[in-house]
Amino acid sequence: MNAPRRPPGRAVDGVLLLDKAQAITSNGALQSARRLYNALKAGHTGTLDPLATGLLPLCFGEATKFAGELLDADKSYDALVRLGVTTDTADAEGRVLEARPVAVTRQQVETVLQGFRGEIMQVPPMHSALKRDGKPLYEYARAGIELERQPRRVTIHAIRLLAFETDAISMSVDCSKGTYIRTLAEDVGRLLGCGAHLAALRRTRIGALSLDRAVTLAELAALSLPERDARLAPADSLLLDLPAAELGEIDAARLAHGQPVRWNGPVGARLRAYGGDRFLGLCQLSSDGYLVPRRLVAERAASGSA
Repeated sequence: MNAPRRPPGRAVDGVLLLDKAQAITSNGALQSARRLYNALKAGHTGTLDPLATGLLPLCFGEATKFAGELLDADKSYDALVRLGVTTDTADAEGRVLEARPVAVTRQQVETVLQGFRGEIMQVPPMHSALKRDGKPLYEYARAGIELERQPRRVTIHAIRLLAFETDAISMSVDCSKGTYIRTLAEDVGRLLGCGAHLAALRRTRIGALSLDRAVTLAELAALSLPERDARLAPADSLLLDLPAAELGEIDAARLAHGQPVRWNGPVGARLRAYGGDRFLGLCQLSSDGYLVPRRLVAERAASGSA
């Protein structure tokens, strides 16, 4: 007997704020959500390690045009750091390299954390997706090859101690793109003199998007299809850090058809454009005073609804 045919994909548009569970890859979470929506087109806004949980924005339909906008956004994490044990991956999934006794005070931890605030230089870990000669570093690491990596400048906007135990600390971190919390945990342990690794990680914010509005896959699966659609944020929620350009009816119509319109503002500025309540897309100001379309949404998705 043949299995029932899957219904044709739906033209779903919007952004799902997913609370990703541990041990599932970002792509695995994306495909599960896509099946629940039976969506024609879907993508994510940057991967979250299988070890990590928390905020993973997923894009459907026209919203995928703006998925890359969050790659450069600041992010926030809650991290559990295990003191006294170092691993070859700097996290709980790695092989233990050394175990040492822990004899640190809360004040010592506070002092060390204070030292990471602001701009710091950070060496990317070998167990990362950064590529060298077209191959991710973790493939070299798995083959036992250690490559030299250049330090990169990142910014720790805020770092706070949430809890302190004899052999573990919990901390929250607000940071720039490209920051490795595993490396931060390892560096904290090194400065404390006992070593450390990242035991658990939860992402709580990306840009203007926060975890408190996110839904798990299990919660999503328990909803009806209309209820799932209602959980989708509009496509412009990925661009809330940018200023808005409110256009009149004529200019909005011109822009929607790919034509630049006159606009005052700093050259090179990027703006999210609207015609009334309709989101038109992402634009940029040219040197001759025109608002030039960069990525426009199809009319069916302009309001951000599914």
